Amino acid sequence: MARFLIPLESSPRETRVSATPETIKKFIDLGCEVFVEDGAGILAGFSNESFSKAGAQLVSVGDEDIWNKTDVLLCVQKPNEKFIKFLKQGSFLIGLLAPYRNNSLSECLKENKLSALALELLPRISRAQSSDALSSQANISGYKAVLLAASALDRYFPMLMTAAGTVQPAKVIVLGAGVAGLQAVATAKRLGAVVYVSDIRPAVKEQVESLGARFIDPPEITEKPSESGGYARQVSEEFLMAQRQKLIDQLIEADVVICTAQVPGKKAPRLIDEEMLDKMRYGSVVVDLAVEQGGNCYGTKPRETILRNGVNLIGGSDLPCSVPNHASALYSRNLLALINPLITNGELIINTDDELIDGSLISQDGEIRFPEVLSSGGED
Repeated sequence: MARFLIPLESSPRETRVSATPETIKKFIDLGCEVFVEDGAGILAGFSNESFSKAGAQLVSVGDEDIWNKTDVLLCVQKPNEKFIKFLKQGSFLIGLLAPYRNNSLSECLKENKLSALALELLPRISRAQSSDALSSQANISGYKAVLLAASALDRYFPMLMTAAGTVQPAKVIVLGAGVAGLQAVATAKRLGAVVYVSDIRPAVKEQVESLGARFIDPPEITEKPSESGGYARQVSEEFLMAQRQKLIDQLIEADVVICTAQVPGKKAPRLIDEEMLDKMRYGSVVVDLAVEQGGNCYGTKPRETILRNGVNLIGGSDLPCSVPNHASALYSRNLLALINPLITNGELIINTDDELIDGSLISQDGEIRFPEVLSSGGED
């Protein structure tokens, strides 16, 4: 019988939990035993009692004996290394482990001879959709980014006809039409804004227009940006310069800009430079969801709101943590969908013949399978 442990997350500002009473009950129905650390779900709205009623056993935080008996550790972010060292050799660690150029993670897995699956590396194929934690959490980020912008903006979002006259709708520009970007479009449209979208991939135009937004065509230069594994490829500085030039006229009239453009494992492309910011109107708002990867917008800082020449720059870090109940519910279902096929008679068996597992299993019993990803000397 495989023993699962749901830890109290140790990363600063992390409010999510890796399992809910709903998914715990399903793991138990599959023949597994589940332990939950005291208070693991409190910040996400799940009480200790709700876990107990689902069949989980409550344990103290950091109980070395429990960690040593754990077969599978389900986490949101990588646990503190002092706790990881309690795990027995061969234990399986699953979560959003931030694998890119993470030499510390690599050494920890090798030293403790652990198997680990990083959800960031899950191949983006149709079969992976129900397990795609990056998408489920990005969806929340796109939604919350618009709410933050609407709260900070000095205008209404919708058009209003009042006795005092007509109020024109806000103009929102979304940079990047990935999961977060499309959710930002849908949310801004629900609030009544006029929405424009810029993306390097012409292929997303149909999706953008289906949501009622207007697509800003990418620059007409030789380079033809595309996707790799479901993500936008990194493009040249020449292309980015041409794209920035095309955006200037739009930014002058913008009330809100939502920045969502990211390339996994790379520095975020700079889409709004200092000169472009200087042309935006006083009272406008920029929310940068790529701020942790260097930012799409000049001057944004993680978890800070900066007023620069009348423009509010919001560093949109950790936004899924601001909606922890639904974020945890979706994330835990992603984990269940991924792990369910690996459980037979209550035992979890790692199957590298499965494309999803093979693509995201970064370590097997301490042997690093993707050293080029975890290497500290990777490309920016």
